[in-house]
Amino acid sequence: MLSFLRFFGVTVAAVWFGSTVFFTFFAGPAFFTDEMKKLAPPPYNGAIAELVLSRYFILHYICGFLALAHLGADWMYSGKIPTRVTVWLVGGVLGLSLLGGLWLQPKLNQLQHVKYADRYRLSATAQEREAAAKDFGMWHGVSQTMNGLVFLSLWLYLARVIQPGDPARFVSPINKFGLDRRA
Repeated sequence: MLSFLRFFGVTVAAVWFGSTVFFTFFAGPAFFTDEMKKLAPPPYNGAIAELVLSRYFILHYICGFLALAHLGADWMYSGKIPTRVTVWLVGGVLGLSLLGGLWLQPKLNQLQHVKYADRYRLSATAQEREAAAKDFGMWHGVSQTMNGLVFLSLWLYLARVIQPGDPARFVSPINKFGLDRRA
């Protein structure tokens, strides 16, 4: 069972990190190349990127919750308490992913619609479009910074998961949770 848990944990971490590498360095930038702009000019290339990004965040949520489940199962089965660093890495990446997908992405979507109001057939003044463009640039920078933190954190998490660590401690179920022996 411990080998299965280890394999599961490494698989989740590898998929999570690999998807981040793929989206950050390959898929994400592809939406803003000259070839893509010929196929789907702005703002439509950005709208397509948002559709893919929403699925990317779903993958992050799934991997984050599976990683937490893995940490819990490893603790329950082997008695090894996960290190604080590992818990903070998983929790931090999951938190940033939830923040990015549930708050920041909708905010960027709304700003993009105002920025390109004429293309979306919305009414917005020139000042509103200019302000939206400025805010979009600032929040997009925040998004890129968050993605950089996620990338580095997942790299560290993967490095921690692939380490063999200490051998399992087989203890009684009562002592595993720090409870004294039954009288």
